[in-house]
Amino acid sequence: MITIIDYRMGNLGSITNMLNKIGVECLVTNNITEVERAEKLILPGVGSFDNAINNLNQLNLIEVIKHKAINEKIPILGICLGMQLLSEKSEEGSLPGLSLIHGEVKKFKFSELNALKIPHMGWNLVNKVQSNPLIDNLPSDSRFYFVHSYHFVCYNKSDILLTTNYGYEFVSAIAKSNILGVQFHPEKSHRFGLQLLKNFVEQY
Repeated sequence: MITIIDYRMGNLGSITNMLNKIGVECLVTNNITEVERAEKLILPGVGSFDNAINNLNQLNLIEVIKHKAINEKIPILGICLGMQLLSEKSEEGSLPGLSLIHGEVKKFKFSELNALKIPHMGWNLVNKVQSNPLIDNLPSDSRFYFVHSYHFVCYNKSDILLTTNYGYEFVSAIAKSNILGVQFHPEKSHRFGLQLLKNFVEQY
């Protein structure tokens, strides 16, 4: 059973549909008791950092999520904004993040000579930095769908799984033991996203 946290800011239907395709039972909830019983968590997210933290606070879910990740060490996967929330802070807001992976979130900044559009939107290749069950069986030409204006800056290089180039190299997947995050949307990334979610289900 995969528990998807509903804090009113995620592509819940798309993620549920992808998990159903691989035959995985899932529960979409913001009920504290149900989250406390979770065996695996997905933290999705679309929108702004502070709004997300405020919603999690109002639902009294922050300490529960941190307890499950840190103390119980259950697998947790942050998707897009959900990955950014794993950080300590973001340039997008003033509220602290979940502080589950050492780092901060910064906005894309380009020179006048290399002024790419923000947000970074569309399909892009990913580059494998290190081995991890989440990504090990993905083909070398794996492409994922991105929509974001901010990116995660990892303070510990050992936590970086994938990078992607958009004007410059940025971190597109992270992992610290049971805590995982992807900047792209696997639920919108067809066969590559399907395989990544299957890896999360089967390997963690």
